[in-house]
Amino acid sequence: QVQLVESGGGLVQAGDSLRLSCTVSGDTFSRYNVAWFRQSPAEEREFVAAINYSGDSTYYGGSVKGRFTISRDDAKSTAYLQMNDLSPGDTAVYYCATSSRHYSSYSDNYTYWGQGTQVTVSS
Repeated sequence: QVQLVESGGGLVQAGDSLRLSCTVSGDTFSRYNVAWFRQSPAEEREFVAAINYSGDSTYYGGSVKGRFTISRDDAKSTAYLQMNDLSPGDTAVYYCATSSRHYSSYSDNYTYWGQGTQVTVSS
């Protein structure tokens, strides 16, 4: 069974950076497209970024474009989300998700999900 484990969240100040990791086990990581989503209390889940299975295509949600970078290291079965110039509006639980079929911004298209990691940005 495919399992995803996120790490790297924490409490930071506005303007700081964080790098989240998503390590995948249970199947061949290079088969999967990977996405990051986030959700804050009382808000719907928001698409953050996605990278395709081969790593040569990425795209981002409008609120993070230019500040966040998604990448992957297939040798480590891990995807990353580098987050720069964080603001309080980025406070949320961040989830990674994978799909072997879809590469999109729609959460329903992703099959496997991690448990999430909390990111809190203070002003």
